[in-house]
Amino acid sequence: MWKGKAGALLRVWGLWPAGVPRRRLLSCDAASQAGNSSPSCWNCGSPGSPGQGDRFFCPQCRALQPPDPTRDYFSLMDCNHSFRVDTTKLQHRYQQLQRLVHPDFFSQKSQIEKEFSEKHSTLVNDAYKTLLAPLSRGLYLLKLRGLQISEGTDYEMDRQFLMEIMEINEKLAEAQSEAAMKEIESIVRAKQKEFADNVSRAFEQDDFEGAKEILTKMRYFSNVEEKIKLKKIPL
Repeated sequence: MWKGKAGALLRVWGLWPAGVPRRRLLSCDAASQAGNSSPSCWNCGSPGSPGQGDRFFCPQCRALQPPDPTRDYFSLMDCNHSFRVDTTKLQHRYQQLQRLVHPDFFSQKSQIEKEFSEKHSTLVNDAYKTLLAPLSRGLYLLKLRGLQISEGTDYEMDRQFLMEIMEINEKLAEAQSEAAMKEIESIVRAKQKEFADNVSRAFEQDDFEGAKEILTKMRYFSNVEEKIKLKKIPL
């Protein structure tokens, strides 16, 4: 009963963890229209081109190929399928790929390549943003394993955690000074660091249920982080 009441209060206060936008795994309408099911290059007909080499250009005619729908974000960004990601390497890979596929470099190309470029660039952006943030990275790892955290339902959170969230929200509502805001930010930052360490261990141990619970807590605190940002914006 208490959990039901707490859940109602969290919804009223706007603390219910915001849903993470669902993304389809590397799909592309333009690719399907161009016959991506075939392994041949759409431009010169060279067999096996889309799956060879850098997987972006035909090795024969160098025409930009459609995105590979079988390639997940970790593979695209040249990362191990792990919660632990080298963010510096990730950023370098992002910059490398954008230099290859950004639409600015295809302004004089065919309309098909322009469309593929836009799709590739969007996928690279989505992959980078998803893998860069611990919360979205963890949720994506779950998604790759066919798991997800239901939105709009009360995950079995313990009473102590729900009380902690409500107390932080009360402090945030009452905060009137820069010092008070910094104190709350410090608390939230420390909690998110603790959660990130714990969820990393959960994934390493293939404890996906444990990872789901920790990621749910991270979503609550991510919601608080957004409230802090909004409060810091001058009206």
